[in-house]
Order: sequence, then structure tokens, then C-alpha cells
Amino acid sequence: MEFKELDPILHSQLRLAVVSLLISVKEAEFTFIKEKTNATAGNLSVQINKLKEAGYIEVIKQFKDNYPQTTCKITPLGVKAFEEYVQNLQSYLGVKK
Repeated sequence: MEFKELDPILHSQLRLAVVSLLISVKEAEFTFIKEKTNATAGNLSVQINKLKEAGYIEVIKQFKDNYPQTTCKITPLGVKAFEEYVQNLQSYLGVKK
């Protein structure tokens, strides 16, 4: 059995939760992600930034009714990284493809 390296960007519980969420909904507002992950706004901002720097998500900041709105979207690279992460994790679990 060969153990593949797990992506350090996705190997954080909160970052993995954010990417998992975005895989299923394609895009989501910051407040929705915060609610779903039970993260603090500060921690979530830091983790979203790391995902953005890695090119895994796109962050769109705009105003809606005079309030700032941040929307996160998964990128094709993010989808690929997530799929590889899941495959590599399965190698640890001994799941046959």
C-alpha cells in the first residue's frame, strides 16, 4: 500500500470544511460559511485567505444594500485539489477504487 501526501492546505479542519461546503454549493456568502462551520469571523477570514492564496477559492467582495458582502466560490483548481485529497485519504483508509 502506498501512502500519498495529504495537501497541507486542505489538511486543516476548517479549510477542509470550507472547501467541502463550496464543492456542494459552488458559491456561498461568508455569513453562511461562518454559520455552517461554527467558526469565528477572524479565524474564518484567515483560513479563507489561505485558500484564496492557494488558488482554491475565489473571493468576491461587494456591497449589497450598503452592507459589505463577501462571497466565496470554488475554483477548478480547488475542485481538483479536493478530489485528490479525498483519493489520497482513501489510500490511508485502504478504500479500493
